[in-house]
Amino acid sequence: MNIHASLVSTIIPVYNRAVFLEAAVESVLAQSYRPIEVILVDDGSTDDTPELIQSIVSGNPDIVRSIRIANCGPGGARERGRQIARGEFIQYLDSDDRLLPNKFTAQVEALQSNPDCGVSYGKTCLINETGHVLVAPFKKSGVRFESLFPELLVDRWWNTHTPLYRRSVCDQVGAWTTMRMGEDWHYDARVGALGTKLVFCNEFVSQHRQHTHERLTGGGLSVNALRDFGQLIPTLYFCAKQAGVEVGGPEMQHFSRWAFSLARQLGRSGQTKLAHECFEVARKADCAGGSGTQYRLVGTMARLLGWRIVGTICESFSKLRRRPGSDTMKQAWMT
Repeated sequence: MNIHASLVSTIIPVYNRAVFLEAAVESVLAQSYRPIEVILVDDGSTDDTPELIQSIVSGNPDIVRSIRIANCGPGGARERGRQIARGEFIQYLDSDDRLLPNKFTAQVEALQSNPDCGVSYGKTCLINETGHVLVAPFKKSGVRFESLFPELLVDRWWNTHTPLYRRSVCDQVGAWTTMRMGEDWHYDARVGALGTKLVFCNEFVSQHRQHTHERLTGGGLSVNALRDFGQLIPTLYFCAKQAGVEVGGPEMQHFSRWAFSLARQLGRSGQTKLAHECFEVARKADCAGGSGTQYRLVGTMARLLGWRIVGTICESFSKLRRRPGSDTMKQAWMT
C-alpha cells in the first residue's frame, strides 16, 4: 500500500449507533487540516446504520470510505480499518464521540516539530448525550506526560480519540486485540512498551460522550468483562516492565492491589486460570515481592480450597470495607 505523506486517516468503528455517527463524521470533515480520509467500519450492524453509512459515503466520496465486516468488537473493527488506512498519521474515533476543529492542525504540527515523538495528544472534555460539557479536561488529558507509563498502571488517562499517532508507531504495535473490554488500554500499553515519546498540545482537541446508562450502571463487572480485564493485567505488567517501570513506585503498588483484587473476583466467578495469573502478577508487582501476610494466606488457601471458594470468601470480607486502601491512587471514575 502506498502511504500518503501528511494524510490523516480517521478510523471509525460503528455498531448499531446511527444516532451519533453523522456528528462524529462531521467533526472530522470540519477539521481545519487537510489532507484527510475517513474510514467507516460497520461492525455487522443490524439496524439502519448501513444505510446511513452509504449516505455519508455518497455525500463525501473523495474523503469517506466504508467497509462492512462480521461483528468482532471495537478492537477488531479498528484493526480492519488500520489495515486499509493510507495516511502518515492515524486517528481512532468512536462513533459517538467528536473531534474539535483544530485537532489535526495542532497535533500534526506538534509531531512535525518533535520528530522524536510518536504520539501527540491534547485535552479532552466529557459531554453528555446532548453535548453539554460535564468535565473539562477529562481524566488526565490536561496533564503533560512524556510517556504513557507509569501512569497507565493506574488509569487509562486519556480516551481513544485523544491521541494522534504516527503510522510508524501503529505499524510497530501491530494488530488490535479482539478483547471487547479494555482493548484500548491493551493497545496503549503496547504503545508504551515501545518507549514511545509523547508531545502535549495545550488545547482542547476532542469530546467524549457519556451516556445515561453509563451513569446508572452499578455493581461489579460481568463475567466477560472480568475475563477481558484478567487478560489485560499480565499485558499491562509486562509492558510496564518493558518500558522500564520499577517495582516500588506508587503506580506499581496501586497496580498490585488492583491485580490482587481482580484475582479474587476472577476466582469467585470460576475463572481460576486467570485468577492465578493475576495473583502471580500482583505478587511480582508488590514492593515486598508478595511476601506479605495477605499474599501468603490467600496463596495457601487457593492451593487447599481452590480459587472459587477463596474468591467468594475474600470478596465477602472486602464488601465490609468499601474505602480504598492507602496504596490506591485516584482514577477517572473517582471524579
